[in-house]
Amino acid sequence: MFRFIGLVLTFSVLTVNAYATVITVPGTANPWLAGMPDGSTAWPADLAPANSPVLVSTVSLDSGVLAFSNGTGGVFNIPGNCCDPLDGGVFQGQAFVDHQVGAENGIAAIRAPINSLLGVFLDDTQPSLLTAPAGLDFEVIGLDFLSLAPMLRQVFFIGNGFTSGAVAQEFVIPVGATRLFLGTMDGSEWANNIGAIDIVVSPVPVPAAGWLFGSAMGLLGMRWRNNRG
Repeated sequence: MFRFIGLVLTFSVLTVNAYATVITVPGTANPWLAGMPDGSTAWPADLAPANSPVLVSTVSLDSGVLAFSNGTGGVFNIPGNCCDPLDGGVFQGQAFVDHQVGAENGIAAIRAPINSLLGVFLDDTQPSLLTAPAGLDFEVIGLDFLSLAPMLRQVFFIGNGFTSGAVAQEFVIPVGATRLFLGTMDGSEWANNIGAIDIVVSPVPVPAAGWLFGSAMGLLGMRWRNNRG
């Protein structure tokens, strides 16, 4: 019985942590090339796959919520200088659109700190075949949110995955999402950016793990009652 409980608890832990992985995101990763075929362009001169964002293929999206942690490194949008941290530098540009051409390839515009870590969820459809949703303005939203629920094709701020008070932030996976891409914030021309970011991407613990733990405790209780009888 105790061997079984041990196996259940071990499986519970593995269920929570099995798909956590470290992802490396170069400064040249342009979110507006997410899901676009090789040869696609983003203004003014970025090209897939050289400047495509990083597909997070080793993390399950089934949990419904992701967390980002243990970030290291940094990127910068001007060659010869390095680097801003994962939360980026300053907000720059005018009224809302930091991405200078706004929505592009069916992917929404964003206002976010320069050189910060960004993400975008997609379904299986090439995004340029669809209409871009409204963009997110993180100068208005702020960077200290506890939970964020971006839409498909809506670029969102990740930074280091924590509030300024070191509280872990949760990112809700939109319904229908099958892919997550990570990139960096710039106004244009990612090709000449420098540096890279390493970040751990993890599913937030799912209720199934708690159910397994509860089942194990229930079996233990039954065994104890039977022994008493």
